[in-house]
Amino acid sequence: MACFGPQPPYMSPAVPFSGVIQGGLQEGLQITVQGTILHSSINRFSVNFQTGFSDNDIAFHFNPRFEDGGYVVCNTKQKGNWGPEERKIQMPFQKGKAFELCFLVQRSQFKVMVNKRVFVQYPHRVPFHLADTISVAGPLQLSYISFQSFHVQPAFSAPQFSQPAHFPQKPRGRRPKPQGIWPAYPGLVIQPPMHGAPGPVFSNPGILPTVYPNQSYPIPYFTSIPGGLHPSRVITVSGIVLPNAKRFDINLRCGSNIAFHLNPRFDENTVVRNTQIKGRWGLEERRLSVKMPFRQGQSFLVAIICEGHCYRVTVDGHHLLEYAHRLTDLRAINHLEVAGDLQLTHVQT
Repeated sequence: MACFGPQPPYMSPAVPFSGVIQGGLQEGLQITVQGTILHSSINRFSVNFQTGFSDNDIAFHFNPRFEDGGYVVCNTKQKGNWGPEERKIQMPFQKGKAFELCFLVQRSQFKVMVNKRVFVQYPHRVPFHLADTISVAGPLQLSYISFQSFHVQPAFSAPQFSQPAHFPQKPRGRRPKPQGIWPAYPGLVIQPPMHGAPGPVFSNPGILPTVYPNQSYPIPYFTSIPGGLHPSRVITVSGIVLPNAKRFDINLRCGSNIAFHLNPRFDENTVVRNTQIKGRWGLEERRLSVKMPFRQGQSFLVAIICEGHCYRVTVDGHHLLEYAHRLTDLRAINHLEVAGDLQLTHVQT
C-alpha cells in the first residue's frame, strides 16, 4: 500500500495551524505543504518548525514576503530571540496561485523545494530533532500537510551544525553561499537515480547523506486497496497536471471491472464519471455544479470518500460531486489505478 509516510496527513487544516510532528524532525523526513495563496492585504506567510506550541524556540522560520519586489526570510529563534536573517531576493509564490512547498531534513541543513524546484538550503543552527511542531500562518488555504520518510545512509556518527548545538544567545553569522541550485560542496556527486526512482540521488561522503525515496509513482500506477472499500474509507490522490495535458483518470477497480472512473478531460473542460462492467461502459455523468477544478500545469489533491450510497469527491478540500454506487459489493473494490497526463506525487489507500 502506498501511503503518505510515517504519520497521517493533516487534510485541509484551517490557518493559522499548529500540528504535532510525531517523533519530531528526523533526518530523511520530508514535509510537504500544499495549498493556495489567497488575495489579501496581508503580504506575508510563514511556516515554522518549532518546539511545542510556543514560538519561543523555532528551529527554522520560512517567511515569504510580498513586499519590496518579493523576497523570502529564513531564520532561527532561540529562547525568544531571533538570530541573523538570511534573505533570498526571489519570490517563487504568486497570490491566487496554488503551490507545493517541500522541506527535506538533511544532516546539515533543510532543503526547501517550491513547486518541485530547489529554492533554498538552510544550515541547521540548532539540533533539528528539538522541533516537534509545524506551524503555518498567513493568507493561505491549505489542501494538506503530509509526511514522507526517505531511507538515509548515514555519513557521520553525529550531525553537523553551522553553530554550536548549545543555544547561544547571539548566533554567529555565516558567509553567504554563492547563488545556484546546489551549494558549492566539495566532492558533491550527483548519481543516476535508481530504476523507477524520481529525481537524482545526492551523495557526498562526509557532507551529504545518500537519500533514497521509499516510494516511486510510475504512470500508469496500480496499487491495492487492502480489505476493499467500506463506508467512511477515504482514497487520496495528489499530483500535478502536465502543462499540455488532455486528460487523466482515477479508477477504483473490482477485478476486471471499474466501479468508479473519474476522468478529467481538458479538451472537453469537464470531469467524466462512469462505471465499466464486463468491458461495457455505462451511462456517462458529466454535469458539474462548479467550475472545472483541475488546471493544466497545476497541482491538485483529490479525495474520494466512500459513503453508504455513493462516492463523494473533493478537490483541494472543496466538494466537487457525488456518484451513486453501481457496483455495491464495496469490499470487492480493492484496487486503485491512476493513468494519463499527470505527475503523481502522493497516494493513500
